[in-house]
Amino acid sequence: MKQILAYSLLATSLLVAVPPAQAQLMPSAQPSQGTSVGNGSLDRIVAVVEEDVILQSELDEAINAIVRQYASNPAQLPPKDVLARQVLDRLVLMKLQVQRASDQGIRVSDQDVDQAAANVAQQNKMTPDQLRAAVEQDGYSYAAFRQQLSDQIVAQKLHESIVRDQVTVTDAEVNNLLASPTYKAGEVHLAHIQISTPAGGGASDIAQAQAKAEEAIKAIQGGMDFNAAAIRYSDAPDALDGGDLGWRRLDEVPPAFADAVATLKAGENTPAMRGPTGFHILKLVETRQPGRQIVTEYHARQILIKPSEIVTPEQAEKKAQDIYTRVVDKKEDFAKIAKDESKDNTTANNGGDMGWFVKDAWGQAIAAQVDQLKDGEISHPIQTDAGWIVLQRLGSRQSDLTDQLQRDQARQAIGNRKADEAYENYLRELRSTSFVDIRVPELKDPDDKQVSTTP
Repeated sequence: MKQILAYSLLATSLLVAVPPAQAQLMPSAQPSQGTSVGNGSLDRIVAVVEEDVILQSELDEAINAIVRQYASNPAQLPPKDVLARQVLDRLVLMKLQVQRASDQGIRVSDQDVDQAAANVAQQNKMTPDQLRAAVEQDGYSYAAFRQQLSDQIVAQKLHESIVRDQVTVTDAEVNNLLASPTYKAGEVHLAHIQISTPAGGGASDIAQAQAKAEEAIKAIQGGMDFNAAAIRYSDAPDALDGGDLGWRRLDEVPPAFADAVATLKAGENTPAMRGPTGFHILKLVETRQPGRQIVTEYHARQILIKPSEIVTPEQAEKKAQDIYTRVVDKKEDFAKIAKDESKDNTTANNGGDMGWFVKDAWGQAIAAQVDQLKDGEISHPIQTDAGWIVLQRLGSRQSDLTDQLQRDQARQAIGNRKADEAYENYLRELRSTSFVDIRVPELKDPDDKQVSTTP
């Protein structure tokens, strides 16, 4: 059960290109407003977030999910009041993102949620029915589980809409990055602790954040595990995951911090470093150097027959089979049939020629076939998402794509870094300008101005 709920945080990453870390959220029962809890008392409101609310039952269930996640090592969790504030902070942040997405007209279809749930089931080697039973076996609401997935997809779509028009990468930036020493430094596995300062915060806010960062440094120097310190001190949305940033190229690390990371040995951490959003402590978990990228490329050509309003799927399959007979048994010219019959606009005029490509470039169905064919061999009709394809493999070769892949990776790294910065700034502004009223005094953190009452 724990694995399923933990994976639900990642399931929607299969639906979009880059899932924002800020979209993570703990499992939550999310009962409807005004319902009664188990002892019959009315479920109280712990926070008002714009026009929405967070109920005590939501907060309790989210906290319990984190406690269960760390059941084998509870010492890593911070004190209960600190944990409650962290969890509430993440619930607030998700509410704000969902509301802003709704204001922008961002919607999620039932099919999107179905696909996300199917991804969770597949990763846990379950059928959809087995997933539902596993979710409900400990008293969870499957409807709430689907709502959580929906909220995460909404947050990811909001992330895309915010960064789409703000992030551009030029060839000059790619060239500069490829020529920089940091790019040649390979990949790093990092963890971090972020002590945030509010947007527009003054000197006292900065001093409080710096003091908290120094306290975290002292705790680490005193023997506290870095992941435990992240859980206890970090304000980042991934704090409850131990601050793990995973693997990334060193060039994806903001330039202000890349030099400091480059000097670390595995297991070491930086001092508290000032950044635009607060103070940061980075730990280098390990490093690795990528090797040359030697891949197999294939040269092939295709004839695509699509179903349409006037061509049924059965008719499309039969026509593809007839074409296979014409080119294999009757020896008709493949290129001429492709020009006359193929419905693929990118290859038909070139006699179906697909050029040289890596195996997965045209999708999994073609990848499976082109790998099995011999040079010159023609496949039986292949069913793909686009329609029925007759494929001929023309050749194969080993190619060194290191330089090309490095350019692609550099462009993506720059784009990812800009997207992270843009969305983090957006979230800081969102939180500082939104109405968030914490109704329970003990959940108000005097050192965290980002979860506060805004008039």
